[in-house]
Amino acid sequence: MVSSLHAQTRAVSKPLFDDPLEHGAADPVVIYNKQQKMWWMFYTNRRAMLNDSTGVQWVHGTKIGIAESKDGRVWKYRDTANMNYRVNAGYTFWAPDIIENKGLYHMYLTYVPGIFTDWDHPREIVHLTSADLINWRFETILPLGTHHVIDASIVKVSDGLWRLWYNDEKKGKAISYAESTDLYNWTDKGIAIPAHGEGPKIFRWQNKYFMIVDVWKGMEVYSSDDLLKWTKQEGRILEQPGKGMDEQAIGGHCDVVVNNNRAYIFYFTHPGRAKDKPAAKGSFGDKRSVIQLAELHYSNGVVSCNRDEQVVIHLVNK
Repeated sequence: MVSSLHAQTRAVSKPLFDDPLEHGAADPVVIYNKQQKMWWMFYTNRRAMLNDSTGVQWVHGTKIGIAESKDGRVWKYRDTANMNYRVNAGYTFWAPDIIENKGLYHMYLTYVPGIFTDWDHPREIVHLTSADLINWRFETILPLGTHHVIDASIVKVSDGLWRLWYNDEKKGKAISYAESTDLYNWTDKGIAIPAHGEGPKIFRWQNKYFMIVDVWKGMEVYSSDDLLKWTKQEGRILEQPGKGMDEQAIGGHCDVVVNNNRAYIFYFTHPGRAKDKPAAKGSFGDKRSVIQLAELHYSNGVVSCNRDEQVVIHLVNK
């Protein structure tokens, strides 16, 4: 009992998680696995160890990795997700978001039909379902108006209404959204915010909604009372470097878990892209990415995040 209590009061390590196979964990999403009674983290598994002269192939051909934890403090590699959707022999999976509804898990995943040497190729958001979070059945491609869409984030608005936000690359990488009454059929609604960014994450906390957007120089924070009108706060989070291990570069594409009224932000960094000591372009050090964890704070209408603050986390089962 003493050792268990001690574990609950120990701060998380930095980095929180480094994929042991590819060393390219990015774009995390965290969900409680009711069957396994564990917290699972799904992430884009970039191929940081690939010798890639094009500078693009290593972020293609990626699978979705899975790490697990009892309470959010220590994470161990589990597996890769089995996606039953592969149009071509070469394929790319990016940036999943997952929601559970009536015992069934729904994933909205960026799918790229190949392994490419440039960015000029289709990217779709596909819907998959699963009963166990490992094996995923393809349902449909979301009709979002263009074939260059990435980074889904889904929220249940009310009984019978869900909204999904995404990055529309054909509209200047604006954050757009769609609506559904059943999680299967979607209607595109256009631009939500005209921000030039990606990886939107929407969550409810402090009696309002927040959206955090990766703008490649830290994360911008928006707030809303109705999930339709968004107000951007002054100042970004995860822009300034931290002092911990692998914390000297900006934070990117995140997930936020609100648990016991506390908000924890899971994000990734490229440790080798620190401004003061950058790794050689295209090297393993330049490509390597890890998952980090910090706690969000809210005061006087402003969300803040101190990445040097020690984080003690003990997620409780939902």
